[in-house]
Amino acid sequence: MDTDNTTLDLANPGLYLNRDLSLLEFNWRVLQQALDESVPMLERLNYLCISSTNLDEFFEIRVAGLIQQIEISDLYIEADQVTPQEALKLIKARAHEIIEEQYEVLNDVLLPALEQEGIEVLSRANWTPEQTKWLRTYFTEEIAPILSPMGLDSAHPFPRLLNKSLNFIVSLVGKDAFGRNRGFAILQAPRALPRVIELPHEDEKKGTHRFVFLSSIIHAFAEDLFYGMKVKGCYQFRVTRNSDLAIDTEETSDLLSAIANELTHRHYGDEVRLEIAHNCPQTLVDFLRVQCGMEEDKVYLVNGPVNLSRIQEIYNLVERTDLKFKPFKQGYPASLPANSDLFSVLRKQDVLLHHPYHSFSPVIDFIKQAATDPTVLAIKQTLYRTGSKSPIVDALVVASKAGKEVTVVIELRARFDEAENVALASRLQQAAVHVVYGIVGYKTHAKMLLVLRRENNKLRRYAHLGTGNYHRSTSRIYTDYGFLTSDKQITEDVSHLFVQLTSLGKVPKTNKLLHAPFTLMDGLLSRIEREIANVEAGKSGHIIAKVNALVEPTMISAFYRASMAGVKIDLIVRGICCLKPGIEGLSENIQVRSIIGRFLEHTRIYYFKNDEEPEVWAASADLMKRNLLRRVEACFPIQPKQLRQQVIDDLHVYLVDNVQAWQLAADGRYQRIEKESKTETMCAQSTLLEQMAKTY
Repeated sequence: MDTDNTTLDLANPGLYLNRDLSLLEFNWRVLQQALDESVPMLERLNYLCISSTNLDEFFEIRVAGLIQQIEISDLYIEADQVTPQEALKLIKARAHEIIEEQYEVLNDVLLPALEQEGIEVLSRANWTPEQTKWLRTYFTEEIAPILSPMGLDSAHPFPRLLNKSLNFIVSLVGKDAFGRNRGFAILQAPRALPRVIELPHEDEKKGTHRFVFLSSIIHAFAEDLFYGMKVKGCYQFRVTRNSDLAIDTEETSDLLSAIANELTHRHYGDEVRLEIAHNCPQTLVDFLRVQCGMEEDKVYLVNGPVNLSRIQEIYNLVERTDLKFKPFKQGYPASLPANSDLFSVLRKQDVLLHHPYHSFSPVIDFIKQAATDPTVLAIKQTLYRTGSKSPIVDALVVASKAGKEVTVVIELRARFDEAENVALASRLQQAAVHVVYGIVGYKTHAKMLLVLRRENNKLRRYAHLGTGNYHRSTSRIYTDYGFLTSDKQITEDVSHLFVQLTSLGKVPKTNKLLHAPFTLMDGLLSRIEREIANVEAGKSGHIIAKVNALVEPTMISAFYRASMAGVKIDLIVRGICCLKPGIEGLSENIQVRSIIGRFLEHTRIYYFKNDEEPEVWAASADLMKRNLLRRVEACFPIQPKQLRQQVIDDLHVYLVDNVQAWQLAADGRYQRIEKESKTETMCAQSTLLEQMAKTY
């Protein structure tokens, strides 16, 4: 590759990694956590389940999208210039490898290791007579009454199967009640049935658990459902479907109703993957493939349950603290003791929260105090994902009933949370909250909360800005920053953004905030250019970016140009990264690492050295085209020196991690960073837990 600065074409597709393959590599790194012996055993099982859930969504959205592009001849091509057809071939090859490894990890590693801990998943061959008797009774009383086996004939054609549902193809011998020979039947397992059943305890040994998969029970007793006929074979299978919502936001007059109606069709989208038990005869495999309209490369033969994510029930059923991560108590910043008068604190200083190490309670307390404070006149908030039982939503309802002006911008199209958000919108409207659904064509992804309070006969604004959602549960497992402030310029900017979201008018030039789709990308690019100019002037330049994804080619080419100029660039990218690091003459000054650990790394942070006057920005946006150009996002500066230094120190902890860090190579593969013999062991998440939270 020609890497001469003067001739190098930064649009060359060879300089970019494929986003879908990069996403698969992220899922592979999650799977590797299941093999990490330093991770507690049940947590390893959990990582396996997470990798399965991630892969399901990958097929439901990304693979489905590529197939759809081909079908409608709308071939969007990423910077790597890989066509959808080529991408599907590459994806299928790598996906087959990962899925095969998932089942190897389950069967060869995790199940034997769990058995050593007294946690067994029993196959049919290992059932005792007593267990068989109990399971038959369980099948008869708890399972069989719910099942509706369907013999296939002209009056009972092959059914349209629910997305990701557990199904069985049953091969039958003999005549039915009407004297006809039957060949096949389909048995669908309702989602209400648990996929893992715990057997009664047979001994008093504490911590001992014996489980049986639902599929094993149905296999064992399926013949009871077909009286007078013999079951020749019974094999589980599952269909994954396109789960993206097809809504023309430009044409609909009522987005709420349109989404509510479309949700009813999500479970029956086009087929994109067919998983079948590995021991299923080829004739039945071919039959299922034809009935489901699948090509051969969309078929995945699996040696175990067809939905690995449902094994997570074992994690929830087994109360073994010794096999799970140690619990911890979230801390509070020194500037913000528990149960503080937040308005009083924020008049004096800004507050920075780093979740999950810091408690999410101050954010909840902030809105609760605002809801009941007689001097608060108005509350405005964006909601993307909140959870079904949210104390924040409760507080908004209280505020509205107290006569305050409450405005909530709800993003109804938050993927897989649409139903909850539709219900949330209805609840808030019933409480007389002014609900806005964002902007057509632009998802509202910014995390903003604004409180207007009358003090000394003047209005004063207070705000919370964050990198993550207003969701109490995920705040314990996602790393995010939250920023509480009464800074006049920042809160004024936030106020202008809310006016834009509701009125659709133009925003005056902001004082301090960068916001997508207007100023964020240009703001980041100008700061990269400033680092380049500093290096060219003989000064040093350094950029650190911590994001979930780096895809946008304009940003990548800017990093390449900065690297070629001599700017040191450290990228901490949890998931997708399309930039190729370490290429001589192009990106040898760029290092890309990914941190995979107990917590899901979710913070978006941008650091610029700026000639020893460092700038630190936190944002709701990743470096993706959708975030920078097709969403409403907020990026805010961390300016107080002490808080800014805290973020810089946190970044440096991630940059020296040698326990949970993976290094990206130019070929798109990742290598786990190994601790050098004389180097101190450094785990970023553990270090931050020790610094900010209390473990016990």
